[in-house]
Amino acid sequence: MKKQFVLKSRPVGKPAESNFETRLIELPNIAEGEVRLVAHTFSVDPYMRGRMSDAKSYIAPYQIGEAIVGGVVARVAESKAENLKVGDYVLGMLPWQEEMVVPASGLQKVDEKIAPLSYYLGILGMPGLTAYFGLLDICKPQKDETVVVSGAAGAVGMVVGQIAKIQGCRVVGIAGDDAKVDYILNQLNFDAAINYKTTANLDADLAVACPSGVDVYFDNVGGEISDAVVARINKGARISICGQISLYNETTQPVGPRIQPTLLKRSALMKGFIVSNYAARFPEGFTKLAEWVGNGQLKYNNTNYKGFEKLPEAFIALFEGKNLGKLIVEV
Repeated sequence: MKKQFVLKSRPVGKPAESNFETRLIELPNIAEGEVRLVAHTFSVDPYMRGRMSDAKSYIAPYQIGEAIVGGVVARVAESKAENLKVGDYVLGMLPWQEEMVVPASGLQKVDEKIAPLSYYLGILGMPGLTAYFGLLDICKPQKDETVVVSGAAGAVGMVVGQIAKIQGCRVVGIAGDDAKVDYILNQLNFDAAINYKTTANLDADLAVACPSGVDVYFDNVGGEISDAVVARINKGARISICGQISLYNETTQPVGPRIQPTLLKRSALMKGFIVSNYAARFPEGFTKLAEWVGNGQLKYNNTNYKGFEKLPEAFIALFEGKNLGKLIVEV
């Protein structure tokens, strides 16, 4: 019997451990074209909070009583698939289970000789690709422009800032504690950083950090932070909407400044996107990210939890700002 986490109830506000339930399941025998996997590393991501709601979205919601599904790196323990052998590591959208039997067709083989396995859930996986396409395809940053990144010490934000630096931009990060500010300034070489939780005046700090205004804004958080940044955009600014984590646990819809007049007056572009929009170009993004990682232009950080039973705790930690970089659970 193997352990599995299911959604016990839909959260109201911030998720709690009571929204999850552990069950014991018996695995079926594998059929032709299938593999039995042993989980190695689980990804926990903010978008999963949206799937816990039954509201219509770009991806189907989790169902009560069914397994939570997310990005997982796993080891092949048994195989009846031609392209995978015992001992291979694979990446897939897989259930929160210690072990699982799944079709091989939905899996991507990964190589720990190229990069640590956790990187395929982070900088070489969905977060890295999100940063790559969301910044370069939508915002098209130019040398000497000012790029502001909210959630700058998160799994996506820290990659966005570094890619913007590679493009020759001035990069300003907004994060939620002094350790994160120190990291993006001194380890990732951002030009300026603001702790939004301790600042006495975010507008004034943005004015100092962005003396020439804001040309590009990569928005991971929404809310009052984004209101302040959008107020400082330049003519022709580009804004990429990647996430709105400050709003995910709200039980009513907050009302903020009406931003359309600002976008109109500044001839600015604001575009939301989902990384799967770029699925056909994933090989391009992976190749470039791997190149930058390999030559040291991109650094990365994980926040690790140990043990299958830590999955709910780790997920909740996302909404408490406890992660620096990618938050993963290693089994």
